Amino acid sequence: GVHFDFDKATLKPEAKAVLNEAAALLAKHERVVVEVAGHTDSTGPEAYNQGLSERRAMAVQDYLVEKGVRASRLSAKGYGESTPIDPAENKAAYEKNRRVQFVILEQD
Repeated sequence: GVHFDFDKATLKPEAKAVLNEAAALLAKHERVVVEVAGHTDSTGPEAYNQGLSERRAMAVQDYLVEKGVRASRLSAKGYGESTPIDPAENKAAYEKNRRVQFVILEQD
């Protein structure tokens, strides 16, 4: 998956490798439309986390567009800290929750 460092919206090298694969898959399946969903951990103010999740989603969307995916097939949305995949309050859970996921909106 695509995970982020604390308080960052910068893509790590391992995230770029995952996104290169995603761009290749999207190139093969040109009718797929995807929401790029950004998330944060619960550290910090909720309003700040909302903005951070939006910046993360935009960073991924921008990267995919740079790799040739049409922007019209992507939408970026931030969910802040509202949908953790691990609700625990510890370092490992926080790391899992700082992520971007893809949600398929349309396909053949």
